[in-house]
Amino acid sequence: MAVAEVLAAEEARLREQRYKASVGPLLVALRLKQPWADGVAAREELDKQLAAMLGPRTAADDAPVEKTKKEKPAPPPTPAAAPVAAADGEDADASAPPPPAAEEEQPFSWLSDPRENTGVHTIVHFSDGTVMRPANTRDTLARHLAATGGRVVTRFPPEPNGYLHIGHAKAMFVDFGSAVHSGGACYLRFDDTNPEAEKMEYIEHIQEIVKWMGWTPTVVTYASDYFQQLYDLAVELIRRRCAYVCHQTPDEIKASREANTDSPWRDRPVEESLHIFDEMRRGLWDEGSATLRMRQDMRNENYNMYDLIAYRIKFAEHPHAGDKWCVYPSYDYTHCINDSLENVTHSLCTLEFETRRASYFWLLDVLDLYKPVVWEYSRLNITHTVLSKRKLNKLCTGGFVRGWDDPRLLTLAGLRRRGAPPEAINAFVRAVGVSRNETMIPMSLLDFHIRDTLNRTARRAMAVLRPLRVVLINVAEGEVRTVPAALYPQRAAEGDTQTYEGPYGRVLYIEQSDFRMADAKGYYGLAPGKRVLLRYASVILCESVVSDDAGTPVELRCVVDEAASAPGSKPPKGVIHWVAEPQPGVAPPSLEVRLYDHLFKSEDVNAIEGDWLADMNPESEVVVRGGFAGPGLADAPVGSVFQLERLGYFCVDLDTQHPGKEGSPAGMCVLNRTVSLRDGYK
Repeated sequence: MAVAEVLAAEEARLREQRYKASVGPLLVALRLKQPWADGVAAREELDKQLAAMLGPRTAADDAPVEKTKKEKPAPPPTPAAAPVAAADGEDADASAPPPPAAEEEQPFSWLSDPRENTGVHTIVHFSDGTVMRPANTRDTLARHLAATGGRVVTRFPPEPNGYLHIGHAKAMFVDFGSAVHSGGACYLRFDDTNPEAEKMEYIEHIQEIVKWMGWTPTVVTYASDYFQQLYDLAVELIRRRCAYVCHQTPDEIKASREANTDSPWRDRPVEESLHIFDEMRRGLWDEGSATLRMRQDMRNENYNMYDLIAYRIKFAEHPHAGDKWCVYPSYDYTHCINDSLENVTHSLCTLEFETRRASYFWLLDVLDLYKPVVWEYSRLNITHTVLSKRKLNKLCTGGFVRGWDDPRLLTLAGLRRRGAPPEAINAFVRAVGVSRNETMIPMSLLDFHIRDTLNRTARRAMAVLRPLRVVLINVAEGEVRTVPAALYPQRAAEGDTQTYEGPYGRVLYIEQSDFRMADAKGYYGLAPGKRVLLRYASVILCESVVSDDAGTPVELRCVVDEAASAPGSKPPKGVIHWVAEPQPGVAPPSLEVRLYDHLFKSEDVNAIEGDWLADMNPESEVVVRGGFAGPGLADAPVGSVFQLERLGYFCVDLDTQHPGKEGSPAGMCVLNRTVSLRDGYK
């Protein structure tokens, strides 16, 4: 009756367009009339009655529809990046625009109305030809909606067995962003089912990083909060003949799965499995001597239906639950049940979990639990790095990097230590977009968003990394004055004219690379007999050079060209940065600068067969010592980010020793290069 009513309402359109008409609106209307109907059966009945109305298909019905090209809407405006001060006659920030936006036309378009979550989520096919169509019943959905109030509920479910990386930033954007977009809730839920690999250090880190990234969980939960409910449901699973205690070793389980053969204990009596499972809980069985396995389908086409392990014995103290338990649930058993117990409406995960859909819905269906909507998206892949926890752990524990927060890693702790702001990381994730297509994202796109953010927020300062001494011979001994320098030149158009004061006297230092013994066309640095402008200060002329025994310049004797420095005079093309002695005879504060590049030489490290560690870039970290810091750098707090004129963006590292600190009376400022000024993105 409902199908006939839907067809009657659209009869005029259907007879005009015949089989070319979209049946989508018909299915929507049918679902509204019969929300509890089996979706597959409803579609079959709709096709049957539609064929009766229109008659057999004709050649015209099968002819392709002539497509008309649609005009693409104009992309949303992107705020223009403020220009960076030019140097040596070049544009110091030749930033290219980011690539086309995400494939999703609308952000969070994967969200559906939780109040309509009644249909078949996925069809589970069994090897005997039968099928399961898991769906929420009217009563199940009603209980769920009573708990959620019809709001969207998502969860960000990290396992606390390591530090979060930039792939987790994408997951946070999807999970927390969906909740914010819809006015719903998002749980931070720790999937802490493996006590041997999890630590409180990781739990605390994850909470700190989630906050740093700008997200606020509705509530923080743990899989271990539900250990008693999970155990009780496992007992119920045994009673329903959907689980059994197995004594196969891991190697035997692997072999039986490869051969599609049943466990010898698969058909053991229910009461026997219940009895042994209780003994396992009470610690009466040794580790590895028994597991609880789900009784699924050992000859299924899907490997994840091969009687997965639900519980194993581990005599290990849990970082959150303590020593109460010695049997621990597996991820495959826990994850879907926790989603249901927490009334999650949308279970969002990456594509490698797609094959687990069958097991996910099978378990919820046999236990008569609420079933969320599941949607998978592609994981984040970035060139010249690794995001696998296994490989990251190898790098950290093997001493190949400084630790989980090494600035060369794309862990979020590493990015923070390097000076990348969370706003830039979120902008990068949003630009990459969320879809089901696997792509390799160039590292330069991340650099672009970091640079674009820091260009508007980073304070300016000056420093020299490889200093060359300059003596201004027409400046009096002991004379030191100050010159104002723009603190935020990119904000000048907005009326922000803040400055900082820099000392300027007889002795100062420039970069070694800004001097050559022989001038050349297109070179804008200093050379004998040549003039350059000292940034924010005066025009100087190099008159003579002092060299060491090897002929290497160690000091330049220059004069201040007062006429060329006067207001209204045409300045030379060359503009260089410098650092002066804060007072006569006192060297500027010293620097240690760490220059970072790609950690790996290959773009796709995961494609390397064999020793992937051999592909590490030996110049991924170049440490330069002996540099000098300008005003504001030496005593800057750890984590402060600066744009060093003509050098790039730098962050004060936690290894910094401020003056007066024990063991470092003179102080040592350690800087990490966040990103260079010039954009390499093409």
